[in-house]
Amino acid sequence: MFADKILTCRDCGRDFEFTASEQEFYAEKGFTNEPSRCPECRAARKAQTRNNGGGFSRQREMFPAVCSNCGKETTVPFQPSGNKPVYCRDCYQPRTRSNW
Repeated sequence: MFADKILTCRDCGRDFEFTASEQEFYAEKGFTNEPSRCPECRAARKAQTRNNGGGFSRQREMFPAVCSNCGKETTVPFQPSGNKPVYCRDCYQPRTRSNW
């Protein structure tokens, strides 16, 4: 039913094999598109996604804050509203562990 195919990677331009077993796997999962990247470029892209927190070029915006516990200046990934306490990394981690 499936036969090996040679595809061209859209990132590096190298040819790679899309095997019959890979095609069968894609069909079982309901994927309708063939892979457009070779296994090496797919792995590199996946690693890049993981390292950037899910985005390819977007940096997380950080906001300045003062820790409600120790008074140390810190940055947080949200805009502090002023009506809830904000903690630095050192003060926040022990709080979350004790809540488990």
